[in-house]
Amino acid sequence: MNGLTRKRFQLSGRVQGVGARPWIYRQAVGLKLSGFVRNDTAGVWIEVQGAPEALDAFAVRLIDANRQDFPAMMHIDRCHVAQIDPIESEIDFHIVQSTVSGSPSTGVAPDTAVCSACLTEMNDPGDFRYRYPFITCTHCGPRYSIIKTIPYDRPNTTMAEFALCDRCRGQYEDIGDRRFHAQPVACATCGPRVWLADGNGNRIERDCDAAIAAAAHLLRDGKIVAIKGIGGFHLAVDALNDDAVRRLRQRKRRQAKPFAMMAADTETIGRYAQVDDAAEALLTGPQRPIVLLDKQPNAAVAPSAAQGTHRFGFMLCYAPLHHLLFAEPGVSVLVMTSANLSEEPLICDNAQAVEELGQIADAFLMHDRTIERQVDDSVAHIVDGGPAMLRRARGYVPEPLYRTKPSRHVIFAAGADLKNTFCFVKGDQYLLSEHIGDLAEGRAYRHYVKSVAHFQQLFEAAPQAVVCDLHPGYLSSHFAEKLSISPLLRVQHHWAHIASALAEHNHDGPVIGLVADGTGYGTDGAIWGCECLIASLTEFSRFGHLAYYPLAGGDKAAKEAVRPLIGLLTPQGEFAAIEPYRDVLERIDPDTDKWKLICTQIAKTLNTAPTSSLGRLFDAVAALLGAGAVNRFEAELPMGLEAMTRPGIEQTYPVQWEQADQRWQWRYEPILEGIVQDLRRGDTAETTATRFHNTVSEALLTIAQKARSATGINTAALSGGVFGNRYLAQRLIKQLKNDDFDVLWKRYVPANDGGVALGQAAIAAAMLEKH
Repeated sequence: MNGLTRKRFQLSGRVQGVGARPWIYRQAVGLKLSGFVRNDTAGVWIEVQGAPEALDAFAVRLIDANRQDFPAMMHIDRCHVAQIDPIESEIDFHIVQSTVSGSPSTGVAPDTAVCSACLTEMNDPGDFRYRYPFITCTHCGPRYSIIKTIPYDRPNTTMAEFALCDRCRGQYEDIGDRRFHAQPVACATCGPRVWLADGNGNRIERDCDAAIAAAAHLLRDGKIVAIKGIGGFHLAVDALNDDAVRRLRQRKRRQAKPFAMMAADTETIGRYAQVDDAAEALLTGPQRPIVLLDKQPNAAVAPSAAQGTHRFGFMLCYAPLHHLLFAEPGVSVLVMTSANLSEEPLICDNAQAVEELGQIADAFLMHDRTIERQVDDSVAHIVDGGPAMLRRARGYVPEPLYRTKPSRHVIFAAGADLKNTFCFVKGDQYLLSEHIGDLAEGRAYRHYVKSVAHFQQLFEAAPQAVVCDLHPGYLSSHFAEKLSISPLLRVQHHWAHIASALAEHNHDGPVIGLVADGTGYGTDGAIWGCECLIASLTEFSRFGHLAYYPLAGGDKAAKEAVRPLIGLLTPQGEFAAIEPYRDVLERIDPDTDKWKLICTQIAKTLNTAPTSSLGRLFDAVAALLGAGAVNRFEAELPMGLEAMTRPGIEQTYPVQWEQADQRWQWRYEPILEGIVQDLRRGDTAETTATRFHNTVSEALLTIAQKARSATGINTAALSGGVFGNRYLAQRLIKQLKNDDFDVLWKRYVPANDGGVALGQAAIAAAMLEKH
C-alpha cells in the first residue's frame, strides 16, 4: 500500500490515568501517522500506520522516558510490538472508546501529589479554577482512591456523579489540553465542594474559602480539626501548641506513639528536622510519603508530638486543599495523624467520621468526593543513601512489582497478622496491597476481608492457589483456610521475609538471609526472631540463630520488658539467679511478686515459649538503659534505645557464637553482663546503647561470614522489623559491603511484616512452578 507500514504496540505498566493516550495522540499526529489508541484491561493498545521511518521515530519516542514532554506519571513496564496488515483509506489518528473485555492486568496508577502546573493555576486569580481545592490534570491527583474498576475512565470512578460543565468538558475533549481525558477533572461549577461542619456534622461554613479560613482560625486557637483528604481523614492540630497536641492524644487515646506532621515546604521542615538531599528528593516527589528525619537541636515542635524518639515524621502538602489551608496566616506546621481510634482503619466516609470522631474533633473540613478506597499515608526513611519503605500505601499502591517469568497460577498470599498487607500473583505481576494494620482489631480484620475482595474484583484475580503463614493461630491463616482453595501452602515467617527481598530484587537465591524481628512461628514450634537462613524461593535451612531463652506471659511479653529480661537472666526460672540483678531490675519494675510469678511461669513452662527474638532482647536492653518499662505501642522501647545511639563510638561487647544441634547459636550472656557492668560503673546510656547496636551488627556480620565460608554464597539479604532501626541497618549494610558481600536491601517493600505477603507469594509461585 504505497510503502505504508502498520504496527501494533501493546503497553502495560502505569499507563492509564497518567496522560498516556493524549501524549500518544500528539506524537502520532506530529509524525503524520494514522491509526488509533485506546485503553483496555491489559493497558494501552495502539495501532499506527505510515511511512516506515515515521513508525521508527514513533517507537523511539514511546520508550524514551527522558523526553521533556514524556508524561511524568507514565511508566511503561512492557511494550509488545507486532507488524500487522495496513488498512486502506485510513487517514486520521483517533482516541477511541476503551474496551472492557478480557482480564485486567494493567497497572492502576497510585494517587499522587498535585503538580506545579495545577498549583500555578489554582493561585492565579485569572484562572477559572482559582482557589479550587480539587484541581487536577493528567499528571497528578487521585487515581487509586477513586477507581471502582478498570479501565480507568470517568464512569468507573467516584467522579461519575459529577457531570462536566461546558468549560471542563471543552478541556477534557481538547487534545492539546493538559486535561484531555483527565478523569477527575472538575471546577467549582461542576465538581466536588468543601464545607466546614461542627462536631455534630452541622454545616457552619458552606463557602469554600470561608470554610478554609474558619478551619485555619480554629487551628490557630488550638482546636482539633478533622480534614478529609485524598485517602481519608486526618486529625489536625497546631504542632507548635503542646496543649493542643496533648488534648489530641487524650481524645484519640494515643498515649505516646509519635504523630506525623505536615508543612508547606522543605524550608519550614528544615527548621525542625535535618533534611539532606536524599530526604528532600523523597519529600518533594509525587508520592509525598511521611519521611522520618533526625530532629534539629532544640526544635520548637510541641514536646508531646514525638517524645522518646530522635526523629520527626514530616510530609509536605499533597492535596490542593492542604495548600490552600497552609496559605492561611498562622498555619505553619500541623500534626496530621490518621483520623481513627488507635489501631483501627482510616476513616474515609463523612457520616462515619462525624459519628466516630465527633468526640475528638471540634470541627470537620470535609468534601463530597467519595473515597472508594481508603489509603493511609506511606512512611519511609533514608537508609544507605536511598529511600526505604516502612509503610507502603498512598503514592505507591497498587503499583505492581514484576516477576521475570509469568506465573501459571493466580495466587493469593494472606500476609502476616501485624502490619498486614496481602498480595496477589497474576501473570508477571505481584499486586501487593496497601498497609491494612493489625488484624487482631476487629475493624482492621473486616477491612482486610473487604480489601481482599476489592483487589480481587479490581484485577479479576480469582485465586487458584493460596499461601499463608505457618502459625496455626494467625487470623490471616484462618482466612486463607476459609477460602477452601487448593492447594493451600504454609510458609515459615522468616523464610517469607527473605523471599520478599528476593522478589523485590528478582533474585531466585540461594542467599544468606539475615532476619531480625520480634516474633515468628518456627518449624520447631518455638518463637523465632534472630535468624541466619540459607534460602532460595523453593527451600531454606536454618544456619544460625540467637540462643533460645524463655519468654513468659504470651502477649504481655511484647509489652512488659521485665518479662524477656527475666527470661534472659534466668533461663531455668530460678528466682535466686536474679537476686544479683535486683538493683537493675528494680529500676524497671520494683514488683518482686511479679518477678516471682514470671520465674514460676518459666520454671513450670506455663504460658512460656522458647524464643530467639531479637526484638525482645532490644526491649530488655532498652529497659535496662532507662528508655521505659512498657511498650505502649509497637517497638516504643527499641525506638527509644536507637535514639540513644551516638556517632563516633565503635566499641562492642564480646560476640560469642557456638555450635549446638548442628547450628550456630549466638550467646546473649556476654552482652547482658557487659551492659550490667557498664550500668554499675556509671557509663552513659548513650555509650552503652551504641555498644549494644554495634554488637548486634558485628554478630550478624560474623554469622554471615561463617555462612559464606560454609556455602560459598556471597549474597546477603536483610529483612525483619528490627531493621527499621536505621542505625543498625546502615551499619550492617556498610559492614557487609566492606567485606565484599552483595547485599539485597529492600527499598520498595517494608523490611517489617508489611513485606511478608510478597515473600509468601514469591515462594508459592516458585513452588508451584517447580511441581
